[in-house]
Amino acid sequence: MSAANRAPLRSKLSRAALLPAVAAASALTLSACSSGGASGGGGDTNFVMGKDGISTAKKGERAAAPDLSGKTVNGGKLDVASYKGKVVVLNVWGSWCAPCRAEAPNFEKVSKDLGTKGVQFVGINTRDTSIQNAVAFEKQYGISYESLYDPTGKLMLRFKKGTLNPQAVPSTLVLDREGKIAARSLAGLSEDNLRKMIAPVLAEK
Repeated sequence: MSAANRAPLRSKLSRAALLPAVAAASALTLSACSSGGASGGGGDTNFVMGKDGISTAKKGERAAAPDLSGKTVNGGKLDVASYKGKVVVLNVWGSWCAPCRAEAPNFEKVSKDLGTKGVQFVGINTRDTSIQNAVAFEKQYGISYESLYDPTGKLMLRFKKGTLNPQAVPSTLVLDREGKIAARSLAGLSEDNLRKMIAPVLAEK
């Protein structure tokens, strides 16, 4: 076989050898993304996965929420600890996030329904480099509750490892009346699932 004929053969063999490696790398990447979204990055959080992708932690086995205070999207100041004694629903969202747009009307509706029953909603706006985008989002969907402005994700990193995945937006946490994390979802929520997530915590004495 001439040198000219051997060169294309080597090229084909090299490509053939490379394809499995690329496929393996792609599979690993997909697996990592999938694992991160499901587990929230590992860590011992005492969460037990239930139906509809909602995880819960038993009373007495819950981690306390970290300090969540700072500037709001509307320019005010907010400290989530001031709502101790209420059930608090924390929703991580971004104006760039399609599932956030889909669930926003659900959150506003349930917030209005349960506001007189001791439930307080608070947003955590993340990865919106322009606060005007966040303001426009709240205006478009009529969001009446406050959101902390957290463009770099610093507030999310305060949570115990495994509680939240910074890549999983939207995410929702429900804090019990003692400020401890009772339930978690790392995906968008329908109105029914949001109500199901809150109801057991609200029923606690």
